[in-house]
Amino acid sequence: MKELLNIALPKGRLGEKVYAMFAKAGFECPSILENNRKLIFENPELGVRYFWVKPSDVAIYVERGAADIGVAGKDILLEYAPEVYELLDLNIGKCRMAVAAKNGFRDDPRKTLRVATKFSNIAAKHYLSKGRDIDIIHLNGSIEIAPILGLSDVIVDIVETGTTLKENDLSVIETIVPISARLIANRANYKFKSEVIDTITRELALQTEA
Repeated sequence: MKELLNIALPKGRLGEKVYAMFAKAGFECPSILENNRKLIFENPELGVRYFWVKPSDVAIYVERGAADIGVAGKDILLEYAPEVYELLDLNIGKCRMAVAAKNGFRDDPRKTLRVATKFSNIAAKHYLSKGRDIDIIHLNGSIEIAPILGLSDVIVDIVETGTTLKENDLSVIETIVPISARLIANRANYKFKSEVIDTITRELALQTEA
C-alpha cells in the first residue's frame, strides 16, 4: 500500500473549490463529497488523505508536519510567517488586505494612529515601513465597529467586496497587499514526497493558467 500524502484543506467554500482543483488534477477522493460530518477522507488507491481544518489552522498543520501540503491564504502566511514552502499561487480566494476608516477620515500625523485589526503583524510591518507611530488594538471579532465606536481611527482587515464597509460608512483608504490562496508544503516532508508533491503542483499550475 502506498504511503498516503496528507493534504489539509480549508473548511468552507474555498476548500470546496480547492478540492475540485485537486480532483481535476487526478487526485480525487469521492468520499469527501458525501453528506456527513467526517473530517478525514482517504483514497488509498491514489495515495491521498484529505482533511478539513479551520482556514487559519492549515499552516500550523503543514508547518508541524501533520499535513504534507495544504492550502492557506496569503494573509495567514504573512501574519504568522510559518516555516513552510510556498509552492504556488492558486489564483482563487482573491481579496486584499487594506486599511479602512470612517468616510471623511483625515490622518493627523502628529497623533499616534490607533489601528484595530486581527492582523497585528501585517499592520505593524506596514506602518513601520512608513515610519508612522501606531497603537495596535488586537480584536478577534467584527473589526468594522471599532472606528464607529471610537475605539480606533482605522482598521486593517481583509476586504473582498467592500459591502460590509459601505454598510458601516467606512471606506478603503489604502491597499496593503493582494491576497489569494497558496499551496504550501512542509519543508521536511517535501524532501521525502517531492515527486508526488511536484506532480500535484504542476497539475494545479496548469489550471491556474487555463
